[in-house]
Amino acid sequence: MERKSNGLLKVTGILMIIGGGISIILGIIAVLGVGLIVAALGAEEAALGLLTFAAILALLGAIVSLVAGILGVANAAKPEKATVCIVFGILAAVFSVLGNVLTAAGGGSFSAVNLILGLVLPVLYLIGAFQNKKRMVEA
Repeated sequence: MERKSNGLLKVTGILMIIGGGISIILGIIAVLGVGLIVAALGAEEAALGLLTFAAILALLGAIVSLVAGILGVANAAKPEKATVCIVFGILAAVFSVLGNVLTAAGGGSFSAVNLILGLVLPVLYLIGAFQNKKRMVEA
C-alpha cells in the first residue's frame, strides 16, 4: 500500500527550496560584496563586523531553508522522518527571527510585519511536519 504524501509539507518544502536557492545566490553576493567593500575602502574589519556577520547569517539561513525544503519534499510521505523535518523547520524559523533581531541591533527599525512574514513559511512547514508525525503515531 502506497503512503499518502503530506501536501502541506510538500508544498511548503518546494517553496523553501525555491526561496533557499534564490537566497543562497543573494547570500553569496552579499558575502562577496562585504569583501569588496573591505578591500576597496581599506576599512577596518571590526567596523564591518556586523555587516559580515549579517551576510554570513543570511547565507546560513538560506542553506538551512534549502535543506529543510529538500527534506520536506523527500519525506512528505514518510511519517517516520517527521522529526528531522521538525528540527530543520525550527532552525529555519530561528534564522528568520535572528535576521530580524540583527536588523534591529544594526540600527534598522524593527518591523513586526517583516517578522510575521518571515515566519509564515517555516510555521506552515512545521505544521505539515507535525501532521506527518501525528500520522506516524496513529499508524
